Amino acid sequence: MENPAYQRHIKSFVLRQGHLTAAQQRAMDEGMPRWGIEYRAEPMDLATAFGRQAPKILEIGFGMGTATAEIARTCPDNDYLGVEVHSPGVGNLLKLVAEQDITNLRIIRHDAVEVIDHMLPDGSLDGIHIFFPDPWPKKRHHKRRLIQAPLIAKLAKKLKTGGYLHCATDWEEYAQQMLEVLSSNEELANSADGFAPRPAYRPLTKFEARGIKLGHGVWDVIFTRR
Repeated sequence: MENPAYQRHIKSFVLRQGHLTAAQQRAMDEGMPRWGIEYRAEPMDLATAFGRQAPKILEIGFGMGTATAEIARTCPDNDYLGVEVHSPGVGNLLKLVAEQDITNLRIIRHDAVEVIDHMLPDGSLDGIHIFFPDPWPKKRHHKRRLIQAPLIAKLAKKLKTGGYLHCATDWEEYAQQMLEVLSSNEELANSADGFAPRPAYRPLTKFEARGIKLGHGVWDVIFTRR
């Protein structure tokens, strides 16, 4: 079944490809016309893209997509929009979508900031997930971190009143930065006293479980739109 929200057109840039396995490439070729949404510099109607009225959750940078697929599969009453530029991750998630018959997930393979700026109307989202973004651990690279005040200001405006922004990291220093940045935004309110317990919808990854056994921490930061 072709997806009307996915239309191939000429691009003026090159997406970061990475090495695709044969299975990932096949999943891309077969899956993007069904579950992909092509980037366009114009607002999109999320209800039309998913074919129904339901809570809409954005995930920025889903990596290989394992957790994303599990969240969508176990929360069928919500619709999930994943944005990722890395082709192997997109291919792997599309493979999981096909294998698990997940119908409430759409994918945009494009830079998330441009998607936020041009495609997502203000007040259109019920939630936003940013799980384990690159920590850029060296101090001179901290300016490259995703969680910065300008991005959070953009994201806050995309949330409905009462909608949530959920970040998670296994780097304590980055977790403190996340908490400070989100706390400084006047449109957001912390849902917890400091860090939040891991919600049931966020699956415990194998990497995370192994780290916890070794005494490593994981921190969740969850704020809601005032």
